[in-house]
Amino acid sequence: MLNPQRSLSELPKMSAASQVERAVLEEEFNWLLKEEVHAVLKQLQDVLKEASRRFAMPTPGLEGQLKQENFILGSSTMDQVKGVLTLQGEALTQADINLKVAKSSQVLHFQFREDKQWKLQQIQDARNHVNQALQLLTSRDETYHFKTGAEVNKLMDAVMLQLTRARNRLTTPASLTLPELATSGLMKMFTPPMPGDVMVNFYINLSKLCLTVYQLHVLPPNTTKNFKPAGSSVLHNPGAMFELNNNRFEVSHVHKVECVVPWLNDTLVFFTISLQLCQQLKDKISVFSSFWNYRPF
Repeated sequence: MLNPQRSLSELPKMSAASQVERAVLEEEFNWLLKEEVHAVLKQLQDVLKEASRRFAMPTPGLEGQLKQENFILGSSTMDQVKGVLTLQGEALTQADINLKVAKSSQVLHFQFREDKQWKLQQIQDARNHVNQALQLLTSRDETYHFKTGAEVNKLMDAVMLQLTRARNRLTTPASLTLPELATSGLMKMFTPPMPGDVMVNFYINLSKLCLTVYQLHVLPPNTTKNFKPAGSSVLHNPGAMFELNNNRFEVSHVHKVECVVPWLNDTLVFFTISLQLCQQLKDKISVFSSFWNYRPF
């Protein structure tokens, strides 16, 4: 086997067997660049087209209109919050929320105003990253000839970066401060308007659509309680404090309900398959590269 430490000047001294081995490896590597790379790129495109399609499922019989799906959010262990959310692609087009107030058992009912819908930025960003990965792949069609393994690796790294970003957007919800939640445009979307002691947040976590409802109470101006504003978090706990418009608040109750969105689960599976295909191709390139450390494969 060819010693990767040999210099170019030593090549003429190689045994006939080594030269044959090198010729065979050259031929295999050229076949990899010409044939197998494009086969993998085609696989990747097929998988990512399926992933992209999941973000924009049409209504049966109405190809120009995105499918609307209703999701019931509740918990078997508590009934303080129940919600019905309508998801259409990346947008929540309707939200219907019932909140049982802890102290009085009064049930408050809120829903989106008819002229409002809420874009789920996580879904929008993930879809954009998938489409960018597809653009990278289609820029190298089957007529393109890859000259080096380094060129293939560069493309795989760029595709993997977009897929990792897409996956991270679905697996890592944004951390927000309580004042950011309180002043969010989401709070202005409901009818009747949300009372000042209730806040809500929607987000995606993996394949789940999540609704969090916070109940607040105002801290008296002369309170002796040690006031310490909470930082950013995906989910704040009871006891978290914040200040807004010269008033101080404390979170008294937190209610979180969620449900699985099946097509989001599909997309996460497609991301995993695609990342594995990219890595497997890079691994094959590296096997050949290890034989010729003097040549930039």
